[in-house]
Amino acid sequence: MFFKKIIILIVGFLFTLSSYSQDKFTLSGVITDIKNNETLIGVNVYIPEIKSSTTTNEYGFYSITLPEATYTVLISYIGFQIESQKIELSENKKMNFSLSESGEILKEVIITDNSPRSAIRSPEMSLNKLSISAIKKMPVVLGEVDVLKSLLLLPGVTNAGEGASGFNVRGGGADQNLILLDEATIFNSSHVFGFFSVFNPDAIKDLKLYKGGIPANFGGRVSSVLDIYQKDGSSKGFHMNGGIGLISSRLLLEGPLVKDKGSFLIGGRSSYAHLFLKLSEDQKDNSAYFYDLNTKISYKLNPNNNLFLSGYFGRDVFSLNKSFTNIYGNSILNLRWNHLFSDKLFSNLSLIYSDYYYGLDLDFVGFKWDSGIKNYNIKYDFKNYISDKFKLNYGVNAIYYDFNPGTIRPSNSDSGINFDQLDKKYAFEPSVYISAVQEISTRFSLSYGLRYSQFYRLGSSTVNIYENNSPLNFNTDLQIYEKATPIGTKFYDKNEVIQSYNNLEPRFSASYQLNDAQSIKVSYNRMTQYLQLISNTSSPTPLDVWMPSDNFIKPQIADQVAIGYFRNFKEDSYSLEVETYYKEVKNRLDYIDGANLIANKAIEQIVLNGQLRSYGLELMLRKNEGKLNGWISYTLSKSEQQTPGRTAEESGINGGKWYNSTYDKLHNIAVTGSYNLNEKWSFGANFALQTGQPVSYPNGQYEYLGITVPSYGLRNENRLPTYHHLDISATLTPRKNEGRNWKGEWVFSIYNLYNRKNAASINFRRNDDTGNNEAIKTSIFGIVPAVSYNFKF
Repeated sequence: MFFKKIIILIVGFLFTLSSYSQDKFTLSGVITDIKNNETLIGVNVYIPEIKSSTTTNEYGFYSITLPEATYTVLISYIGFQIESQKIELSENKKMNFSLSESGEILKEVIITDNSPRSAIRSPEMSLNKLSISAIKKMPVVLGEVDVLKSLLLLPGVTNAGEGASGFNVRGGGADQNLILLDEATIFNSSHVFGFFSVFNPDAIKDLKLYKGGIPANFGGRVSSVLDIYQKDGSSKGFHMNGGIGLISSRLLLEGPLVKDKGSFLIGGRSSYAHLFLKLSEDQKDNSAYFYDLNTKISYKLNPNNNLFLSGYFGRDVFSLNKSFTNIYGNSILNLRWNHLFSDKLFSNLSLIYSDYYYGLDLDFVGFKWDSGIKNYNIKYDFKNYISDKFKLNYGVNAIYYDFNPGTIRPSNSDSGINFDQLDKKYAFEPSVYISAVQEISTRFSLSYGLRYSQFYRLGSSTVNIYENNSPLNFNTDLQIYEKATPIGTKFYDKNEVIQSYNNLEPRFSASYQLNDAQSIKVSYNRMTQYLQLISNTSSPTPLDVWMPSDNFIKPQIADQVAIGYFRNFKEDSYSLEVETYYKEVKNRLDYIDGANLIANKAIEQIVLNGQLRSYGLELMLRKNEGKLNGWISYTLSKSEQQTPGRTAEESGINGGKWYNSTYDKLHNIAVTGSYNLNEKWSFGANFALQTGQPVSYPNGQYEYLGITVPSYGLRNENRLPTYHHLDISATLTPRKNEGRNWKGEWVFSIYNLYNRKNAASINFRRNDDTGNNEAIKTSIFGIVPAVSYNFKF
């Protein structure tokens, strides 16, 4: 009887949709850049007669279903001229649009949706978009345009300080961010141990950062999603652009394979600061450099089918006198097929390979270390534009992981090191999702969905067995944790399941439009993360190891709720965004005192499961138009961790009480702006101020066998000094560029204008002369002037 009722409901729903569409027709197509035929993401398609709108997806496709009538179609996109066209919709119609760049609009900076109206109406929240043109105007260290550093100017986003890799979102760890480049996972997003990001700005088309309200098609991390797409390449004609800086240069080439059907893109970037080391006799065997390669091939088989093959390859090399060599980097490859089943159903099938490699060669001790993680990913996504008020997204995803915690081998014939392979680990993560965006009324919109994920920790592998299944013992006399001795081992054959998990991850957000200029929004999402980054540093390093969940390490599960108020005023010239959030994360690992991570074959013996909570208030005021534009952001937040004992007798960490997480920053202020003086000169400035990072200082010392041993209080109860700096830039575009194919510009910048010596760390030592203890501050950057030259052809 129950199933009969379900069938009747489904048939009734389908009949309703069918009858609903009988007097309605669909307008669909692709929107591109007229200059190079590049598809444009997030273009706003607005029908003013009925105040209905939609946006293009990741491949430039749009679809909107409307009653039979005559309409005005307005096409708007930041940096491009607005297109307006009258249409008579009496049947399903395909219309492609090509937009022309607008030189004046290109100088504006808008970081949310490309249409303020759409941003107010849409249930999307906790989402920031940054245009590449805006990023390139921001002053950065050594003149290197940096995608990740620009994120630090957004509310709710911080990092561990200068030279620190990764970024932290709403009090979460850098490992809790899912970073995607053309849908492929990037496990290490930094060059030179955190000074620069791996993303070549010339090759980037679109960038979105989800801090909350994360759509159901994303999973695997509990803090945020950074979704980046590369350019497709021009199918109209050959183009070249690049830049020459103080420490690196870049070059990007793009052009047609078959005019208006196929295109290629290839971009390279390399640093050359190490060449200057060769000029010094005592430094000639030292090297420190990085390089990137971005590639993409796009081909339109017919109006309903497109193929894309994209890739990225990057490496960092650091060598000291050939006795110490460190090489690490990412490699990704993605083959995608877009298929249009109808004017309402769009699909994308992706086959993805991602590899993160880390190698260390200590020739002076005859030691060589290799580690890394590979994944093989297949995903199939569908976007169903059922009506102008109801859109459905659904799909499946399956990822196979291959972890290499470490391979140790001798690096020369004189080495006393024996070959050793730390136990490799394998895992499989399938998932399925469905989500909908629904306009309930002209004022009320919903976005809701559900993701179901599974995780299988697989063999072949040998797993330790412990008494009472406890890899850690607690010494009640000394009040410390100690490693437990395994009482045996168990071997699992290839693909045999060692441990499995499954989780439902609901997502929900809603928008209520108070009037044409303001709205309130709420969102909730649950996220599950089955991978843990094994690191006891404040920011990720290449030596860190990714571990899959197993019978000892449980998956992280996050629940986040947010409420926001959004307003545009003075004819959309200004925008105000206010959000408050609360987030809890279960099963967040922390490390026992004295934990040693390097080449550890039993990580479960040094970690404890705890929980993380963070909450805060974010404000952002933006000026969108005029010669002067930019934004001011402020975040007031708290991030805390608790790791209680497993029994009443155990102390846990910090006595089981809440303590500051490594990512806690009470205050975070950022100001960025650009001013276009005239066609020749433009100026930019950034100011950032953050509360100092939590650290643990010694609070005493004692003598043992003639050795001075420091003692520490509660974990993370101290802080580094407040972090702040001011950066400025000036861009000169010679007027002789007008009417020429070759166009160039000079960018002059000063990072840390007033020479603030921000503390990267503070170390303690005994002064040999006075015998007194002293604190030594380590700073990375003072004032850094730079000049670079950018060109395009």
